Amino acid sequence: MNTPSNTMPESHVAAQADAPAMMVRTRPFYWSVRRELWENRSIYFVPLIAAIVFLAGFVINTIILRGRMHGIWPTDPAQQHEMLAAPYELAAVLIMGAAFLVGIFYSLETLYGERRDRSILFWKSLPVSDLTAVLAKVTVPLVILPLLSFAITLITQALMLLLSSLVLLGSGLSVATIWTHSSLFHVSGVLFYHIVTVHGLWYAPIYGWLLFVSAWAPRAPFIWAFLPPFLICGVENLAFKTTYFFSLLMHRLSGPEVPATTHSSNLMHAMSALTPAQFFSEPGLWIGLAIFAGFVAAAVRLRRYRGPI
Repeated sequence: MNTPSNTMPESHVAAQADAPAMMVRTRPFYWSVRRELWENRSIYFVPLIAAIVFLAGFVINTIILRGRMHGIWPTDPAQQHEMLAAPYELAAVLIMGAAFLVGIFYSLETLYGERRDRSILFWKSLPVSDLTAVLAKVTVPLVILPLLSFAITLITQALMLLLSSLVLLGSGLSVATIWTHSSLFHVSGVLFYHIVTVHGLWYAPIYGWLLFVSAWAPRAPFIWAFLPPFLICGVENLAFKTTYFFSLLMHRLSGPEVPATTHSSNLMHAMSALTPAQFFSEPGLWIGLAIFAGFVAAAVRLRRYRGPI
């Protein structure tokens, strides 16, 4: 009599074997990112402090505004927007700017710091490849910081809306008007789109260059990062009387160009005018991402062969 076979199908066995292998490959990257968050508390402290400082200033300004208006509020929508909606945009700019500065200093310090304090000898003894280590470091300015600044901005703007409603209650301005001009949900969507496109993709070559310098610089990575662009701008201006390289840098720092048909001075309207089709068809985006990939590959190779300082 034939007994039933206990063997499992080969496809099921292969799938079970692939799952642990995938977990083994992803866990070093996960713990490498966790390590960066443990060792660099400024990643979340600086945007949070910027939000707290701005929130305190906003409350003081709202109290002063209520005392100055004495229940007589302008009926012009532009003036109402200037008073009620502009602070929400300013909060987003301040927090995202603080996160951008943290990303710059983090990228310059992270690989250089390993070599300076000789901790690279310990980290290289662990079963984590140089590629995984560098990609974990790249994830911080390109993914962690933008998403963290986005979350802090949302919380800050929600608190601003709540506090302004309480402070201005009974001042002659309805709460519905405050909520309408804040446009919190619309601002949040545009802000997330800006975070993903500009801070996550457009600024990638800047962070790639800084990581490359951090992996290569024998001393003073800040000087090595900013001196070459300064010299190139100076030599070009002296030799050819042009400023093409400076304009290229400013274009990269200021973000992709808004369509010429948009003449709004409102920041959120200007950012939302750049559609995904227009952004992803921008040649500068793909050129920048190719340069970023080259810098990251160079940083991985330098980390592999360069020892402590």
